[in-house]
Amino acid sequence: MNQSLKLIPFILFSALVLSACQEESPIKEIIRTVKALKVADADTFEGIKYNGIAQATQQVDLSFRVDGPMISRPVNVGDEVKKGQLVARIDPRDYEVRLRTVKGQLTNAIAVRKRAQSDLDRLLRIKKQDPGAVSQTLIDKALQNRDSARAEIRSLEASVDRRKDDLDYTNLRAPFDGTITKTYTEAFEDVRRKQPVVRLLDPSKIEMWVNVPENMISLEPYVDKVWVRFDALGIEVPAEVKEVGREASQTTRTFPVNLIMDQPRDARILPGMAGVARYTLNMPEGIKEPEFLIPVTAVFTDPEKQKSYVWMIDEAVLTVFRHEIVPGKLTGRGLKVQGLQPGQWIAVAGVDLLHEGQKVKILEPGKLM
Repeated sequence: MNQSLKLIPFILFSALVLSACQEESPIKEIIRTVKALKVADADTFEGIKYNGIAQATQQVDLSFRVDGPMISRPVNVGDEVKKGQLVARIDPRDYEVRLRTVKGQLTNAIAVRKRAQSDLDRLLRIKKQDPGAVSQTLIDKALQNRDSARAEIRSLEASVDRRKDDLDYTNLRAPFDGTITKTYTEAFEDVRRKQPVVRLLDPSKIEMWVNVPENMISLEPYVDKVWVRFDALGIEVPAEVKEVGREASQTTRTFPVNLIMDQPRDARILPGMAGVARYTLNMPEGIKEPEFLIPVTAVFTDPEKQKSYVWMIDEAVLTVFRHEIVPGKLTGRGLKVQGLQPGQWIAVAGVDLLHEGQKVKILEPGKLM
């Protein structure tokens, strides 16, 4: 028998065995990595604290609006000044000369206007007495001279005001009550406009910025009381929420929150001191289904049913299932929704790639409120 014919049964048998093995091999299920957040109860957050650095409510680097040699700086670091008090002065002589010059030009322009007006009046009187004695061209020329003189006066009046301002700008004054905390230039130095001369701050009120995670920022309307503790002084002072940022940081996913507080009577909080903020909440009673703030990317819709959903994650088996929610107001921080409960995990990214029963791996575990 031909040797090749002998190999045919063996080849067929091997193919059948290989095919059977392939049929018995299970298809490996894809486990998709998802970014997820955990819905948390409001009470959980009352014990959370936030670090920040104290800073003055008003703080500014004072600078001149004109150039020149600074002939005086009567304040030093630590000096307390009142609003309107002189803190530095530029030699005003050049600006005084410029003001006198433009004032002289204005005086001349006024005289020119008077002459032009007089010439015009004279020609009009002659024309009235003898209409043929004066041509209309001559009257038009006199009228043009008078109007030109008026325009020159308006321009020079504006120049006088500007020169007066420049002369006044040679005196640098405090815009509010405060303390000098830094000096940049010394007397008899040439300074340029907008070049910092001294730093002035008002420490009567203190502010502090803290960074609040996006999963907690929706609690801000329910904040009841806020305190800030300064360990360096061993005190805790009451504070208020002054401002809440409208956009989260792209890197930390936190919102900036500005706290403001009065100086305590028995101590003095200095800018730069570290503080720790805490707060309590006053949640409205009778709310059976509170609103939670979640990223818009967590929500998807069913066009046929006209309903909105999120992918809920079963923490025990790490699979997702569709969960209906009721969307509310869209804010700059996210979407307010109802239908969630504290402790539930939801996927917040890549929702279009998931399906019912999909096995997942949580990429960035956290909490969401």
